[in-house]
Amino acid sequence: MERKRVNSSKIRAAGYDPKSQILEIEFSDGRLIRYRGVSAEVHRQFMAAPSATSFFRRQDRRELSFEPDKVSRRAL
Repeated sequence: MERKRVNSSKIRAAGYDPKSQILEIEFSDGRLIRYRGVSAEVHRQFMAAPSATSFFRRQDRRELSFEPDKVSRRAL
């Protein structure tokens, strides 16, 4: 999955697959987390947010359809 850089000090890049509704978040420390069940609209809002970190935290706290799929210590 191709990832795009985002405007954030803690999140390096993000990728999205609309078919499987998987959002990959690559953090600055190298961790990679995949979330499933993420709608295209939530992905669009995330990529357009002034702060990707704030948006991600807000959505994650609300537990809006974000279900962690895989956690890795290093981005692939």
